[in-house]
Amino acid sequence: MAGHSQFKNIMHRKGRVDAQRSKLFSKLAREITVAAKMGMPDPAMNPRLRAAVLAAKAQSMPKDNIERAIKKSQGGDAENYEEIRYEGYGPGGAAIIIEAMTDNRNRTASDIRSYFTKSGGNLAETGAVAFMFDRVGIVEYGPEVADADGMLEAAIEAGADDVVSSENGHEIYCADIALGDVTKALEERFGEASKSALMWKPQNAVAVDDETGEKLMRLMETLEDHDDVQNVYANFELSETLMEKLSA
Repeated sequence: MAGHSQFKNIMHRKGRVDAQRSKLFSKLAREITVAAKMGMPDPAMNPRLRAAVLAAKAQSMPKDNIERAIKKSQGGDAENYEEIRYEGYGPGGAAIIIEAMTDNRNRTASDIRSYFTKSGGNLAETGAVAFMFDRVGIVEYGPEVADADGMLEAAIEAGADDVVSSENGHEIYCADIALGDVTKALEERFGEASKSALMWKPQNAVAVDDETGEKLMRLMETLEDHDDVQNVYANFELSETLMEKLSA
């Protein structure tokens, strides 16, 4: 799991400094609109929409923007986005999964393929690396709601499978079909979660040398920056030295 947590935390630190907020809000709004269009426009009755709203709140997206994105799903002018999963191998053979929403499949596929090629990796067929990941639910809380033992106890009672606690907070993992029940049980005890969503969790983390790690991080950032890319997951693990360098 280290690979996901490591590059996620580094990107979030960088993001607070230099990300384009308008691009981030656009991606969040797109997910909200699609989620509301696929189900009910009420977050309380639509788990995917609720997860999208939580993600938007976590990035301080204005309430008006969130409501506008939900309303857009009910209008006849709502864009039709296709959800696509891309899989490939990055430098050093690291496995990468990309979740995208696009209104132009050919454009997005061409862009993603070029990113992999330029990095020294290659885009593969769907299913080529997914077997190295588990589709799971994740619920996140800040470190202030409980200590590690308290969160572990609560998570087990809620039906979760694993908890990773650190100074940054708690990551609670559960079966994908149990996400709704686990989230509800934890929120009854700790209040609203900062995140509740489905994700691809690598089964094993692959250690890479620092040179390869830097290439992988550049690829991850390029993928994350693409307008059509919603989520990126990978199974590599960075060294502590490179972590410190990238976090500086």
